[in-house]
Amino acid sequence: MKQARVSEAAATASRIDAAFRAHERALWGMLYRLTGSAADSDELVQETFLRAIERPPVDTTLPLKPWLIRVAMNLGLDCLRRRKRRAYIGPWLPSPIESAGDASDAINDGVPSFEPVNAEGVSTEGRYDLLESVSIAFLVALEALRLRQRAVLLLRDVFDYSVEETSEALGISAANVKTTHHRARHAMAAYDRERQPITRERRAATRDVLERFVLGMATRDVAGIESLLARDVREMSDGAGEFLSALRPLHGANEVARFFVGLARRVPSERYAVELRDLNGLPALLVGVGQRAPRLAPRFVLAVDLDSAGRIREAWAVQATRKLTHVVFPF
Repeated sequence: MKQARVSEAAATASRIDAAFRAHERALWGMLYRLTGSAADSDELVQETFLRAIERPPVDTTLPLKPWLIRVAMNLGLDCLRRRKRRAYIGPWLPSPIESAGDASDAINDGVPSFEPVNAEGVSTEGRYDLLESVSIAFLVALEALRLRQRAVLLLRDVFDYSVEETSEALGISAANVKTTHHRARHAMAAYDRERQPITRERRAATRDVLERFVLGMATRDVAGIESLLARDVREMSDGAGEFLSALRPLHGANEVARFFVGLARRVPSERYAVELRDLNGLPALLVGVGQRAPRLAPRFVLAVDLDSAGRIREAWAVQATRKLTHVVFPF
């Protein structure tokens, strides 16, 4: 009898392990969109696996994916609640992540490297496709939503879950799903008005603007940088109190241009190393500072979002060390 129970437990553990490995990347993608943190997503995926092994579902003959998603989403929401309770120094920005694919790859072009790809490609039938839903602009917009709204919007409008599937994943009633979904879409209205699809043309335009931005920084050209910015541009810096950064968002082309030139003047131009890299579906700048200075970040990522006229309307400087765990710097 005891041997039979041991064999049954081993079989259950083996089945859970196989199911987890099959869905690990998808779980990571959900958790990254939910939390906006690559480091947190790494930890939460492992916690989901440990929970599955230590406290498996009662009926392990049923498909395990819905159960794993429910565990992961609950753990992710707990993580967000803990974050909301903690004081954070300055603006909070999502973690940049690497994108995969190249211009010759019609399916994978720009897709985040963790994203599982099926025969139909990477886009879902939801309101936001998989690539847009990991863009920095989208993740920043999600910060305006309440926690449950964020989870419902992702499941309904990114992963194309039905009301019933969303209800099961989050452990709330179908009526609650519908009400929360309506409020989440209302909260995303400002983002929806300005959103643009991530196309090869948009990536090319972003790359061109960033190349000219680097030239303006190297020559300390305030007017040149200002010409690349929308009049109502907003800049946000996330140093998490670890490094020197603007503690509030900066607004307006002149203020933002002067901020970046002032930053460049802290270190001689020959001390900077810069590389363009596709992150979160769009080109971004990886910047390294060869000369150590008090409280100056040794490396950071600068991501931007362009308006319909091709000018930078949002700029995000991610400096905090924990936010850069999924970016490989060449310097």
